[in-house]
Amino acid sequence: MITPDYVRTMAAYNAEMNRRVYAAAARLGDAERRVNRGAFWGSVHGTLSHLLWGDRIWLARFGVGEPPPVPITDSDTMIDDFDALWAARQAMDAAILDWAAGLPSAALEGDLAWWSGATGRDMVRPRALCVVQIFNHQTHHRGQVHALLTAQGEATGATDLPFVLD
Repeated sequence: MITPDYVRTMAAYNAEMNRRVYAAAARLGDAERRVNRGAFWGSVHGTLSHLLWGDRIWLARFGVGEPPPVPITDSDTMIDDFDALWAARQAMDAAILDWAAGLPSAALEGDLAWWSGATGRDMVRPRALCVVQIFNHQTHHRGQVHALLTAQGEATGATDLPFVLD
């Protein structure tokens, strides 16, 4: 389904797009970042916090780092301070890049089993599919943040994969 090179490419894309999105979000005032603008996780800040939560839970399932300290229902408020959220995001992006850099093909084979708080049950899915989900989740919610930022007059530059990475 996917290769370690795909994972490394997506990790690099994710880190760069997060840098761009956070730069645009930082140009807004804190109050503007927190206004509920109708995204699934409400605000720019809430959605960025949820994104970090999602990366933490998925990477923990792959044995990288600790799971988030709050349940998914509180993921939008996991980190209240924007500067702390940005610092945690940078650390998570570095962890994803490191994980991807050393990922062997065998790590994408077989199944991953975990207990899902979101569904309230044990889950088993192909490992490769779960890795794709990490990046799919990022792109989905980061796209929501991008739309919110654009509506507030901010820009992130190109977002299409072929134009973001060299």
